[in-house]
Amino acid sequence: MIYLDTVASYPLLPEVKQSLSEAFDSLYANSASSHLLGEQVWDEINKVREQLADEIGAYPSEIIFTSGATESNNIAFKSLLLGGEISKDKKHIVTTQIEHKCVFAICDYLESLGYEITYVKPNKDGIINVDSITKAIRADTALVSVMHVNNELGTINPISDIGQACFDAGVLFHSDAAQSFKKVSIDIDDLNVDVMSFSAHKIGGPKGIGAIYIRDLRKRHLMPVIHGAGQEDGLRGGTVAAPLIAGFGKAIEVFPKYYKEFTLKNVKHYLLELLSEHKVPYEINGKATNLPSCISLTLPSTDTSLLIREYENYYCLAQGSACSSKEIEASHVLTALGLTREKAERTLRLSFPLDLKFSDLDKLVAAIKKATQ
Repeated sequence: MIYLDTVASYPLLPEVKQSLSEAFDSLYANSASSHLLGEQVWDEINKVREQLADEIGAYPSEIIFTSGATESNNIAFKSLLLGGEISKDKKHIVTTQIEHKCVFAICDYLESLGYEITYVKPNKDGIINVDSITKAIRADTALVSVMHVNNELGTINPISDIGQACFDAGVLFHSDAAQSFKKVSIDIDDLNVDVMSFSAHKIGGPKGIGAIYIRDLRKRHLMPVIHGAGQEDGLRGGTVAAPLIAGFGKAIEVFPKYYKEFTLKNVKHYLLELLSEHKVPYEINGKATNLPSCISLTLPSTDTSLLIREYENYYCLAQGSACSSKEIEASHVLTALGLTREKAERTLRLSFPLDLKFSDLDKLVAAIKKATQ
């Protein structure tokens, strides 16, 4: 089976799998224990904390391990806004129409507490313009949140410019970097971010582990997302998942080599040339700067439902629509770009595995051609 949904999750890298196996054998003690084995686990956790901090230009004391980017995003909003240090008069949040769905769920919750949300629309290329953010910021804005790389289009937002605008306005700035980490260069000072979310399984690491960077963490008053025995600076209680953290660290170490080799293949160019050679009509969604590993294609003359149904045992494909409560809803990202429901339903989000072969794309385009009128 050809897996074309790595934006959702990368397969576990072999080095990470080996690291996990070793970690489950050796890092079984509780890192909060005062005996030798507990201290050894604590040291290993902090090695990865330092590793992640070094990758983004932060201090280790500003890194908190979480269960993944969804939890990190919850911390970014709820822990910061409800911790008591932000004025109660500031109850306005600026985010975008193309964020991950968990951000919408968090904002819905905060609306129930009296917050007002402004959702900024992307431009026609799927990019959030800094001017749109600047115009949306008000005197009572408490937080701005804009994802670094969009998870459907692969488009890269001008985070540095947006962060500077937020700094100038004295507003906290958060960015979800689940899709960008280790694929796009990240320096938290260059990007002017105060808070950033990360996820291991987006770079070939294990599921169930992620992290959040919070500038000047120890000076902040934050509401815990999980009350416990003080783990992770009291922000999220519970025994720290040392083996998963070790796997995250190994993914940070080895993923860039695989990704660089993949990037050199220029598979998107090859795919688009094939579609043109086979005279398959297509439209690219998000035509600006984007990742080499992801593309959103609308195939207006292709029966994408037939394609997915007929080849479900051969290809793992993601459509530009989501199934919710047994009803097909057009992707909120594609809707924000102005696509009709019909076009959204004829859209494929293709995200490529690191070991993809050109012959895999030959077969895929042949199947698309067969489903094209």
